[in-house]
Amino acid sequence: MKKRALLVIDMQNDFLGAEAPLNCEGGLAIIPKVQQAIANARIAQIPIVHVYQEHRIDGSDFGRELERSKPHCIVGSKGAEFVNGIDVLEEDYLLLKKRFSSFFHTELDLLLRGLKVEELVLCGIATDGCVRATAVDAHQLGYYFKLIKNGTAGAIEASHQDSIAYLCRLQKDVLLEVDDLLP
Repeated sequence: MKKRALLVIDMQNDFLGAEAPLNCEGGLAIIPKVQQAIANARIAQIPIVHVYQEHRIDGSDFGRELERSKPHCIVGSKGAEFVNGIDVLEEDYLLLKKRFSSFFHTELDLLLRGLKVEELVLCGIATDGCVRATAVDAHQLGYYFKLIKNGTAGAIEASHQDSIAYLCRLQKDVLLEVDDLLP
């Protein structure tokens, strides 16, 4: 079996819940599946990388994103915090990103190669944004990727489904049951 890492992407308050500026449809419903993926990864001793966004108060690091999105995940804000129930342990890895892809101008590739990871298991927010961009870049960099079935949500349900369909064409056997993480 290929060496795996679990990427938990953007499970932050500003993406989950009716009051969130960038609420993802069905986002709250995936929390139990993401929690189970984290628990199973810990049992299987799979490295866990919590990917998160934080942006400067002045918005100078958003790039073009603010043309279509509201400000979100501002450093020090409640919205930038991980949603309740997503616990980060000392042995987990934290990865700050400023763009959709978890690879873009981050140390993720270096970390994964250091851990000798070949396959990424993705869960979190948003299937039609950050999850998709991360999966595509993983593919371009030579990694295999899987999505936890019912463990991602998109900004819009239709584009969430379209993104899953696209990613299932990019690589084979993309959807993974959460219990498939167990040894």
